[in-house]
Amino acid sequence: MVGVVLATPYGEGGGAVVVGSRQRPGGRSGRAGRVRLALGVVSGVVAVALCAVLVDRFVLRAEWWQVRHTVTGEPVAPQSGVGPPPGPLTASWEQPTRMHHGPVAGYDSVAYDVAQGQVVTASGRGLEVRDARTGAGRWSYRRSGWTLLGWSATRSRLIAYFERDGRRDDRLLVGFDALSGGLLWRREGDRPAAASRTTLRWPAGSGVVLTTDEGRRELTGRSAESGAEVWRRRLPAGCRLFEGAGRPSDARETLAALALDCPGRSRLLAVDPASGRIRWSRPLGSAESPEVAMLDGVTLASDGTALRAFDQHGTQFGVWEGDGVCGDAVCPSVLAAGRLVVVFRPEGARQGTARMEARDVPSGRVAWRRDVPAYAALAQAGGRVYALRPRLSEVLLPAGIDIVSADGGTTTTAPAPIAVDPDLPGVRPWMAAAGGLLYVAVAEAPPRPEGSARLIAFRGGPAGTGPAELGGVAEADWPDACALLEKPDLAAVRLDSYATGPTRASVGRVHLPHPVSCTYEPQRKARGGSRPGQDGTPGDGAPHEDDARPGASPSPGAPQPTPGPSGTRFGHGPSTAKPDGDRDGGGSDDRERGAGERDAAEAEPVVRGLTVSIRWVADGPATASRLLDSLQATQAQVRQRRDIGGDEAYEIGPTAGTIALRVGRFIVVVDASNPPGAAARVAHYVALRLR
Repeated sequence: MVGVVLATPYGEGGGAVVVGSRQRPGGRSGRAGRVRLALGVVSGVVAVALCAVLVDRFVLRAEWWQVRHTVTGEPVAPQSGVGPPPGPLTASWEQPTRMHHGPVAGYDSVAYDVAQGQVVTASGRGLEVRDARTGAGRWSYRRSGWTLLGWSATRSRLIAYFERDGRRDDRLLVGFDALSGGLLWRREGDRPAAASRTTLRWPAGSGVVLTTDEGRRELTGRSAESGAEVWRRRLPAGCRLFEGAGRPSDARETLAALALDCPGRSRLLAVDPASGRIRWSRPLGSAESPEVAMLDGVTLASDGTALRAFDQHGTQFGVWEGDGVCGDAVCPSVLAAGRLVVVFRPEGARQGTARMEARDVPSGRVAWRRDVPAYAALAQAGGRVYALRPRLSEVLLPAGIDIVSADGGTTTTAPAPIAVDPDLPGVRPWMAAAGGLLYVAVAEAPPRPEGSARLIAFRGGPAGTGPAELGGVAEADWPDACALLEKPDLAAVRLDSYATGPTRASVGRVHLPHPVSCTYEPQRKARGGSRPGQDGTPGDGAPHEDDARPGASPSPGAPQPTPGPSGTRFGHGPSTAKPDGDRDGGGSDDRERGAGERDAAEAEPVVRGLTVSIRWVADGPATASRLLDSLQATQAQVRQRRDIGGDEAYEIGPTAGTIALRVGRFIVVVDASNPPGAAARVAHYVALRLR
């Protein structure tokens, strides 16, 4: 028998005590040993499980390391319900927000709201709340390892919905005081009712936020104050909420509208948020998920077959039929002076055009309608309707703001010193007006490739000496686009014989006196004589941008064969356009080019597709610089050029064929499709002419 010697205090005999083990001969344990072994194994398993639970709860799920939460105690006053007056606009403040490409596809947009003197920015990264007047930060909330997939607001409460990255069954609702950002409650497991991929918002009203079950066949109203259940309602048999749709729901304080996926075709369900009582239910025209928008007392639904308008009782008072009436988004619309003003695309409308229509509510009588540009967004305040047009004019750079009277549709136009590309992903153009400010959110390409959204708050700017349609700049300050290049400049790119195609522009009632764009096409000498455009003679042009056709009338602004100051010469490598000579003036220009550049030009192709466009004349260099920066921010591929000679220049696109240039308060774009480097050379000559 194997023994274990234990050291003990000496007894009377002064010896040690030897104690034998209970192991039986042959190495077998007794019953007590097996019990102790089993208990030890169970204890180890329990300890490991307990450690895992504790680590998950107090480390992995701990708020102290994964939450970044700031609050404020500063008061904020509500804003008045007015926007800026008609006239030029200037930026008051702006804020970019980077896109968050989380693990859930489609929920990478950025959404905004203006309420109670605050601007709320919601993105996958979390919530950011700013002072609507100054743009100063008030409070924010983010969770590391989690993505915000929805948010809601009612009264002075704001609720956010998060999912853990990689584990969609880990869900969390978080309630906040909307003014201070203070945490009110957290609840795990629930999911929002019909959250929108476009706005990230889901319905709430009357102090209640709407949630749903796993199968999306049940609605639950929870208190926005505490998260406690207020009511529960089963959806109609066979129907369930749409999930992951563009905009399947919307709400106001006293009414929530939700699209239902039902057998045969979808339905629109209107619910009282306070009690869960169904106010009305209406079938739609297809089985697709509709785009739902709600105004005060008016609900709009676009389902791919028509746009339908319902009053607060569910009575349809307007319908605009057509599968493309709203495109792939809900039609821009506002409610002003008791009228629904909506912008839609009538059948057969030209690209870039739309129709604006005002209908009385609830009679549905058409008060007025007229053709308009394809407005990207609408907002209303103080009886005025603000409409965002992506381009002030077809050939001009800045966006435009039309201020429309809801009474009769009369319109005034002013430029917005930003560039807008409504096709960029991440945020659909959005507008709101309050406190004398106009808020505009647009998408940007940088930081590439993620992209971002930019929110700009505009206020009324100085009137200037010119018309409001030109931002206060006088018409006479606009140069002639066909006079920016002279005969020596064109000869340097082998355009000794050319035809010009000038294009004019108008904004509202203002017609610019000179062409804003000039296209140069090479011509060959005819046998036995000459043709228009030969030897620098101007070709045909177009009198107006709306009916511009080369060949309509003689150009009044073609370059004349008079010598001008020479520019720095460029090398001929692809996309290089690096200066390698000295600037000279007067009559030496022709001699230099005749001896040097003409010899080199004989070996290179004639420039083709050359267009020089004056895209904008701002009231000052700072405004022009902001506008050019906004232009490059809408482009997927941009390279800054420091060798052109202007104040700022960018090479736009995958090739070197387009140069956007700023010289002082002038913004010019040069396009030359061939040969490589020609656009940079021509832009250099243009920069010298504008100095």
